[in-house]
Amino acid sequence: MVKGFSESEVKNDESIKFLKNEKKGLFYFLKGKKFTYTLPGKRQINIFGSVVLGLNIGLVLLVILYLNNQEFHDFIFNVGR
Repeated sequence: MVKGFSESEVKNDESIKFLKNEKKGLFYFLKGKKFTYTLPGKRQINIFGSVVLGLNIGLVLLVILYLNNQEFHDFIFNVGR
């Protein structure tokens, strides 16, 4: 006997079609919408770059302060508990 699908047709296709029509979700909500991606402008690139550089500089300064200042080290150690 061969394993797999039988050669006879499935008679209950209506229930499968009914389930396919009933699907609701984000995909079907957004199906007709058109989304386009636009590249950021120079001003937006400068703002994000400034924020990233500022946060990185702040992180480096806090790490240096953590390693060199014992009171700050103890404060961070105690807050982390």
